Amino acid sequence: MATKNTEEGTSKMSGKSGLHIPWVEKYRPIKLSDVMGNQETVSRLEVFSREGNVPNIIIAGPPGTGKTTSILCLARKLLGVAYKEGVLELNASNDRGIDVVRNKIKMFAQKKVTLPIGRQKIVILDEADSMTDGAQQALRRTMEIYSKTTRFALACNTSDKIIEPIQSRCAVLRYSKLTDAQLLSRLLEVCEAENISYTDEGLEAIIFTSQGDMRQALNNLQSTHSGFGHVSPENVFKVCDEPHPSAIRDMLDHCIAGNIDEAYTIMAHFYHLGYASEDIIGNIFRVCKTHNMAEFLKLEFIKEIGFTNMKITEGMNSLLQLAGMLARLCKISMSTEQL
Repeated sequence: MATKNTEEGTSKMSGKSGLHIPWVEKYRPIKLSDVMGNQETVSRLEVFSREGNVPNIIIAGPPGTGKTTSILCLARKLLGVAYKEGVLELNASNDRGIDVVRNKIKMFAQKKVTLPIGRQKIVILDEADSMTDGAQQALRRTMEIYSKTTRFALACNTSDKIIEPIQSRCAVLRYSKLTDAQLLSRLLEVCEAENISYTDEGLEAIIFTSQGDMRQALNNLQSTHSGFGHVSPENVFKVCDEPHPSAIRDMLDHCIAGNIDEAYTIMAHFYHLGYASEDIIGNIFRVCKTHNMAEFLKLEFIKEIGFTNMKITEGMNSLLQLAGMLARLCKISMSTEQL
């Protein structure tokens, strides 16, 4: 998602004036070449923008990976100065029932707009997976009737919530989460542009909390900078309010050593601080994935953590459930030592 903005006026903003603009918007790309990650998919969009022969498209992927931004960049490149008149953008915040398709979208498709030769108007439906079935059924026919003058671009988190008749009318592109290296590259650019005081561990903490979501990463960076003036791990975890990974790492070390009492003390501390069981188990899994332990033991741990996560999502989210997981992890460690 969000990244470097090539407009001179925006990139030169600094000091107090820059604080009033969310960095997600301030550093949102305006060219496809500026979009970070998913290079293969973005390169296909660049081909569409050069040749002008754009099909109806669905872009599916996790939040904060650049789906809507990519569509906006494509529309800007295709339509040029006619961008404002030739694009209709609807989000889930709008009423997304059948009336919107019958009225708003149909009226826009019928509207006459002066466009560059060989270009069509573009309807952008953000978070299209939240559209009602009735609206999607009405949309399928609209897409065919106005195919000569209008193209549809749908952004969604999961394409299986889009009905199959619409999927068959579109080219489906899939975005994946951004890598840590891609997030770090963009965060360093923003830190340099905004003259931010940071430590390497602070940026690592932001990457850990954002989980491949560029929007989340930039929001966490701005929140930490605004609240504390310095990006360090302690400040980041105060802003994001997640169980600290170093404490979870210690807890896993106690489980590996078979020290159930010490491991339980850390777990109980997290629970009584008010962290949700879902947050605790999620962070345990993320720390365990990269923890330095024997591979066969790590696989057993992850299996047990996954089993407990399933129980928590079913509603059994008490401290007893988490304590039972620690006991089973210690048991696994002790049994492997005896082998």
